[in-house]
Amino acid sequence: MLTLEDRIVHRLKAPDYLDWRDKVNATGGCAQPIHLTGAWQLQDPTTSKVLDHHGGDILIPCGNRRESVCPSCSDRYAADAYHLMRAGLSGGTKGVPESVRDKPRVFATLTAPSFGKVHSRRTTTRGKTIPCGCGSWHHVDDPRIGGSIDPDTYDYVGAILWQANAGALWHRFTITLRRVLAHAAGLPASRFADHARLSYAKVAEYQRRGLVHFHAVIRIDGPDGPTDPTPRWATTELLEHCVKVAAAAVLVEVERPDGSTLPLVWGAQVDSRAIRPANADQVEDRTGQISETALAGYVAKYATKGTGARDTADRPIRSQLTIDHLPMAEHARRMVQTAWDLGDLEQYSPLHLRKWAHMLGFRGHFLTKSKAYSTTFGAIRGERREFRAREVLDRLGVDPESVLVVNNWTYTGSGYANDAERELALAIAEGKRLQRQRKYEQEEAA
Repeated sequence: MLTLEDRIVHRLKAPDYLDWRDKVNATGGCAQPIHLTGAWQLQDPTTSKVLDHHGGDILIPCGNRRESVCPSCSDRYAADAYHLMRAGLSGGTKGVPESVRDKPRVFATLTAPSFGKVHSRRTTTRGKTIPCGCGSWHHVDDPRIGGSIDPDTYDYVGAILWQANAGALWHRFTITLRRVLAHAAGLPASRFADHARLSYAKVAEYQRRGLVHFHAVIRIDGPDGPTDPTPRWATTELLEHCVKVAAAAVLVEVERPDGSTLPLVWGAQVDSRAIRPANADQVEDRTGQISETALAGYVAKYATKGTGARDTADRPIRSQLTIDHLPMAEHARRMVQTAWDLGDLEQYSPLHLRKWAHMLGFRGHFLTKSKAYSTTFGAIRGERREFRAREVLDRLGVDPESVLVVNNWTYTGSGYANDAERELALAIAEGKRLQRQRKYEQEEAA
């Protein structure tokens, strides 16, 4: 039987390898590309005369944001997330004015509450490891970290229902924050929108215990958005304070399987820190303020991560048999199983918990923003498509304003024929990543 190395060598020697490599290169080394067959052509919009025509089979990127599924597409997603975040932080690009740097802005972190004791590794200010509640000292890579100390007393049902309703909890937080800000300014809550607008972008990150917390950039604009001056009563100190007050006041009540009420709240660890308008690379300075430049990258990297729980599934789970045979840690398995079991109950059908069991019940988008925070993913991707289209038309010597581009493609499949092709694609993606890194380092050194 041929080894993986043998299969790779065989693919490298295949007559069609160079053509295949060019197609994979065009996707950036996508790990599971989409296969299309068809053609595109350029037409004179007046006479319908065909000016150029290309057809055949092509590959396009899968677009998956998760690094564990596709490193290449997750890099692209992270880059888009960075530009989206940075535009709302620094302005001067993507239609956002530079004046946003002078507006009240904070970086807030909202966490999940406790549902039972878990294995942890804490350290003192001097770096000395503190014993876990189980009595042991855990290594930083100990797979038990984040898992429940006593699975029989851990509230898995509560954890999954909190996770499934985290989006609703965030929505209630933004409503409450507006009300708290209005009260602090001496305004009726109904008049807040006449004086100011709350703009934000948030990203979800999984903790080792399998529950998400939210990192958010929150900004106060004028009523018409970032181009409108912020009212004088709105200060960064006020926003920092109001974020903590609003987080503590939020309550969403849901029903447990037995009909009793489960109150959903944020965890006690709510952080709210000012963002400074600086280009320093460090994320945080001695005052606790955070650099807007480093913050965009810090937040964007979380948008490509998975559940944080080791060895959980990358795709939706289809059957109980899958859960039984996935090589998961026991804590993660209990969370997946709980989501699967709750998903079979009629009262939780709107939550679609079986669909999201592989995400430990979390069913929200990993990066969301308010309308006026900055640009959108769609706009960023549209700019990239337009740039590439103009590159092609310039190469053909055609005026983009005088031609009609006609596309006709049909989906024929996805992925690669075997593991050898996938390994070669991953190598291409890694090569491109290193090339981008070297280019960035050279630009920084210049």
